[in-house]
Amino acid sequence: QVQLVESGGGLVQPGGSLRLSCAVSGLTFTDYSMSWYRQAPGLERELVATIEGFTYRTNYADSVKGRFAIWRDDVKNTVYLRMNMPEPQDTAVYYCHARDSRAIDGAVYWGQGTQVTVSP
Repeated sequence: QVQLVESGGGLVQPGGSLRLSCAVSGLTFTDYSMSWYRQAPGLERELVATIEGFTYRTNYADSVKGRFAIWRDDVKNTVYLRMNMPEPQDTAVYYCHARDSRAIDGAVYWGQGTQVTVSP
């Protein structure tokens, strides 16, 4: 059974820092591209950041470039998102996402989400 379990969400002040974690089990972690998505109330879910397996190549949404960082620990089967200098518009539910990168239509899995609120 595949599980993606996010943690680390909560309330953070603008200009602060927060680290999200996503622990993955039930799949071969290195076969999967890992991403963080977010969804704010009334808006569509959007891609925040992606990190590939093996190459560790990363990609970020323009809105978070230079502020957020994604990395993965292939020993702990965990992907992280560091949110530096968060802004109120970063408030959203953040979701962990895994995609089997061995195929174009590879299997996809989602976590349950963790709420991040950026407020003074």
